[in-house]
Amino acid sequence: MIDIGVNINHSLYLDDLTLFQDELKQNDVEGVICIASDLEETAIISDLCKNHSNFWFTAGCHPHQAKTWSENSEIALEQYIPHSVAIGETGLDYNRNYSTPHQQRLAFEAQINLANKHNKPLYLHERDAHDDLVGMLKELKSEGTKGVLHCFTGGVDELKVYLELGLYIGVTGWLLDERRGDELKEAVRYIPDDRLLIETDAPYLVPRNIRPRPKKNHPKYLPYIAQELARIRSVNVETVVHQARINTKALFCID
Repeated sequence: MIDIGVNINHSLYLDDLTLFQDELKQNDVEGVICIASDLEETAIISDLCKNHSNFWFTAGCHPHQAKTWSENSEIALEQYIPHSVAIGETGLDYNRNYSTPHQQRLAFEAQINLANKHNKPLYLHERDAHDDLVGMLKELKSEGTKGVLHCFTGGVDELKVYLELGLYIGVTGWLLDERRGDELKEAVRYIPDDRLLIETDAPYLVPRNIRPRPKKNHPKYLPYIAQELARIRSVNVETVVHQARINTKALFCID
């Protein structure tokens, strides 16, 4: 298994990377994609991944950090893009508006253009901004530019739109949240086999069926998500794991 979404720049992981790697191996997680939230974090995780052959990184600016995007950001980001597996985490988040919608759209547009230019997939974040995000992708994304809707939490109607855009779908431990996961449980039945990806979004979104329940999430808990996907989709867990691995390597061009 490969976890396509880990916020690696966290003391929980960085303080003991040897233990982190051991726990991955013990739980059959062969590697992780490390998510960047801004240019500073892109630089940090880029250096980290140089020393770990089973770590890969994205390069970009999260909508929360879009206020830090400037006319120089595109030039600064380009030095990391050739070594990255995707552009992002980018997109739109109107839930909290840590950056204004205008700032978010400017940063998002620039990163879509970079993905088109460098033939890299987009690593997408969306919250309470579905229509605007879809509109911008339809207008700006090149036909050949791929991408993943990271941490998808929506329903069947939203899923169909993202699939029509050619996107892959990332599923997290949200699926195991009895308080709010019902819509997602229904939607994951309709994800085509060749578009399904699995992720933890660690240290967030701890699967709520783990006992005793940990305070923070970890890629070692990826099997809980795979098992629930298998149950809902009425297949064995090996099928889910095998297909998600193939999809991850195809989308992110990982050998």
